[in-house]
Amino acid sequence: MIDLYHSAGTRSLRCLWALEELGVAYQLHSLPFPPRLKAPEFLQINPAGTLPFMVDGDTRMSESGAILQYLDSRYGEGELSVEPASAEFGNFLEFLHFGEASLAMPQSVVLRYQYFMPKELRQPAVAKDYQEMVLGRLPRLEQQLAGRDYLCGEFSLADISVGYALILGETFGVSEHYPEGVKAYLSRLKERAALQRALEKK
Repeated sequence: MIDLYHSAGTRSLRCLWALEELGVAYQLHSLPFPPRLKAPEFLQINPAGTLPFMVDGDTRMSESGAILQYLDSRYGEGELSVEPASAEFGNFLEFLHFGEASLAMPQSVVLRYQYFMPKELRQPAVAKDYQEMVLGRLPRLEQQLAGRDYLCGEFSLADISVGYALILGETFGVSEHYPEGVKAYLSRLKERAALQRALEKK
């Protein structure tokens, strides 16, 4: 049985969504955020105190993108991946990593310096700069979505990776500035039953 340590709004949503898409059995452990402060006992399980954290037998993982690939390779027989021989393979790799490196990571800086730091240490100018960085990367995403419902034609892990980052943007209002094609894409993702189930879990 897979154990997934989760907190609503964090990158663990990617893993939870993938588990629901694949129909894999799991035990969800919901933690308050940030767990390193509000659930210090979690440090005995993951000394870094970060989420997600997945335990599957002797396998212990904390990088959400790697967990997506692990779950699909081990339990999904590649159902949510793209074969290397496919013309979409490059797009798959590009957007699987784009969701974290180009979208989610800069947003984590926004959240840190606009909301999470003590008021006297917040840096509004830094937060604004990183927010604009994220918005500046969305035309690339909209271009990829032109004429298609999902990033690689069929739904894949790339959509889970990017979809989480777009959902994250809703939490602090950046989503109102999304291009129309990106808004429509996010709406399609939210229609997926697996994502709806994942979002209902706290």
